[in-house]
Amino acid sequence: MNASSKFAGFTLGLAAVFGIALAIGAALGPNATDTAAHDAHEEGPATDGGPSEYPAGLMATQNGYTLRLDTTQTTAAANAGLRFRILDQAGTPVTRYTRSHDKDLHLIVVRRDMVGYQHVHPVLDQDGTWSVPLDLSRAGDYRVFADFTPEGGDNLTLGADLRVAGNYDAQPLLAPATTSTVGAYTVSMDGTITPGRTSEVTLSVSRDGKPVTDLQPYLAAYGHLVALRAADLGYLHVHPEGHPGDGITPAGPDITFAVTAPSAGDYRLFLDFQHEGVVRTAEFTLTVGPAPAPTGNTPVPEPAHGH
Repeated sequence: MNASSKFAGFTLGLAAVFGIALAIGAALGPNATDTAAHDAHEEGPATDGGPSEYPAGLMATQNGYTLRLDTTQTTAAANAGLRFRILDQAGTPVTRYTRSHDKDLHLIVVRRDMVGYQHVHPVLDQDGTWSVPLDLSRAGDYRVFADFTPEGGDNLTLGADLRVAGNYDAQPLLAPATTSTVGAYTVSMDGTITPGRTSEVTLSVSRDGKPVTDLQPYLAAYGHLVALRAADLGYLHVHPEGHPGDGITPAGPDITFAVTAPSAGDYRLFLDFQHEGVVRTAEFTLTVGPAPAPTGNTPVPEPAHGH
């Protein structure tokens, strides 16, 4: 039995839900306390009434909220501190959030060539400043995504650039592949994605050739998937429906996602999963082909849902 969730819209975060459809960008798509937020997050329309098929994270300011980094340039370091604030329309730091997947805010950081992916959870002080250490040992231009829900508001994913000075060893996008190896683990991806339509993608985890059937909860789910569109780092973030302990969601080896890609093109997928107390990340490159040409008998593609 497989769980599924919507990836449409910011949350390919290819576990219950992040990212919401917004003006220029929209996110893609639990413990008991997360259920209501998950449902609204996944099924809600774009907050500005605009199209929900665009990724999120393309703007630093949206819907009256702004992601403000304390510094937009730093030097390469293996333990670099990052500080930032979420400001409201009046320029006041936000200090109250609605928790989603065990955290008030999820921070995704990746270099623009898709190297150095990190999913971390900063600490908030009383003045509204978030802080977190990052591995920025490789110089280059990074994109910082803050995925959060302000108290009484809608889920947002805001993005900002962070430049890391040093010798930039830019890497080409890895070729598309249906398997990813992480130590002794192999994650296989099965499914075909058609832009503008909801498509099922199943990720299967094995270790040393044997299916892993005892995945552990990570952020209130068995898998956490983020997808970035290679052309512009548009952010999509999804989780499978269901949650550990609900009596219907299996603990592996399969994690199934309902994915709605906003466009054809290359995407980079990052799957976080936990086993034996360690969180691992499997990475994939996926090429989404163009949608088939409509015919007289072809149904109208279903609209993308806000995440």
